[in-house]
Amino acid sequence: MDYDRILQGKYPAKRHAKRVVDYIRTKVPDATGVIYLESRMTKLLEDNDEPEPFRQRRFFYYLTGCPLADSFLVHDMDSAKTTLFIPPIDPDSVIWSGLPVSAQEALEKWDVDDVKYTNEINAELAHLAKQKSKATVFAIPGQVSDQVTFLGFGETNFDVLKQAIEVCRVVKDEFELALMAKANAVSADAHHAVMKQVRHAKNERELEATFLASSISAGAREQAYHGIFASGRAAATLHYVHNDKPLAGKLNLLLDAGAEWNCYASDITRTFPINGKFSKESREIYDIVLKMQLECIAALKEDVLWEDVHVLAHKIAIDGLLKLGILKGDKDEILANRTSVAFFPHGLGHYLGMDTHDTGGNPNYADKDPLFRYLRIRGKVPAGSVVTVEPGIYFCNFIIDPFLKDPKHSKYIDADVLEKYWDVGGVRIEDNLVITKTGAENLTTTLKDPDEVERLISSS
Repeated sequence: MDYDRILQGKYPAKRHAKRVVDYIRTKVPDATGVIYLESRMTKLLEDNDEPEPFRQRRFFYYLTGCPLADSFLVHDMDSAKTTLFIPPIDPDSVIWSGLPVSAQEALEKWDVDDVKYTNEINAELAHLAKQKSKATVFAIPGQVSDQVTFLGFGETNFDVLKQAIEVCRVVKDEFELALMAKANAVSADAHHAVMKQVRHAKNERELEATFLASSISAGAREQAYHGIFASGRAAATLHYVHNDKPLAGKLNLLLDAGAEWNCYASDITRTFPINGKFSKESREIYDIVLKMQLECIAALKEDVLWEDVHVLAHKIAIDGLLKLGILKGDKDEILANRTSVAFFPHGLGHYLGMDTHDTGGNPNYADKDPLFRYLRIRGKVPAGSVVTVEPGIYFCNFIIDPFLKDPKHSKYIDADVLEKYWDVGGVRIEDNLVITKTGAENLTTTLKDPDEVERLISSS
């Protein structure tokens, strides 16, 4: 994908607005009126005069492409006119922070029809209300400032807009995919920088610093999520957060990190040997996980049932662990008894977009079946959606010990063979896939062939 060419255009906010209006009218036939949205507001930390770290509200961004704080949007559903309201110039603020974006600059920069200042919002709403006295304001509960009034409109609807945007966000257009491809490219370089550094680092935090430095220098100041830099047995902790432990004496590093590009996420995981050469046991587990991932990616296409692909991953894991002797017995019984959950306890992946765990997955965490309980996607996946495929095998005492104590599961696990694998910690491999009608397109270019990974680390 030539993402640099595509990203020379404007974020397609008005196309998104049309999609959202169309969805609203499937729920509220003949709906007329306006959509009202707010950006995230500036908020000071409670114990000093610095603002909290800013993260743009995704609902607002989806219909504007605008990263500014303290802003409003009004979209006329009937005329399809979008008006963006940005903060007016405050002379006192200019002294400290410089000139903000002007209305004319904003109109040129973002895909909207008109730009006004936020001190005009109530006057504009009142004007629209006079024209549309029986119309509805569609807004999101808890996301309307106290000073904003909808007086004069026939009614307000706080029930459908949030759902409409969340559903529409699942299928991406070309511009959104280009943003995610760019985020993946930046993240691939950062992952490779860590691989080159890992043999020389003393502590996990040095590797986190390397990743952040690479991302920021490439123009991606924001990370899509708090990265995981888990060495040794800590790699068995799925969402490890410490990133401050020494590397000496440990086999592998599990690196789960992704930069964000203009509010769109990447989410990439690689596992690799700290000294540049996989141990025998580590390579055995890595090869199983890579097979899980490659075969699951090959199974993807429009309307595939996500649960079926997740089961496929478990079947491959069971076959591999049986071959190593960690599991024993009949593979169909092992799957039926859910014993493989001891080694692969999470879901195969999730939707990806403006959020790392993006909207629309319809998870069911109340599912009593442990094989499916933590799936973040349920049902069929549509073409144009982006999913992560991130199988893993983990050796976590906290998870596995209860299985070893339960006769239902222990008869399928060889504890003596298992003993050789604890130091592997965990292996996860994660890529970002665009679902197509006939398959999937991989946005992730980070090295994962084990021989290539070893060569990169050893040559640095």
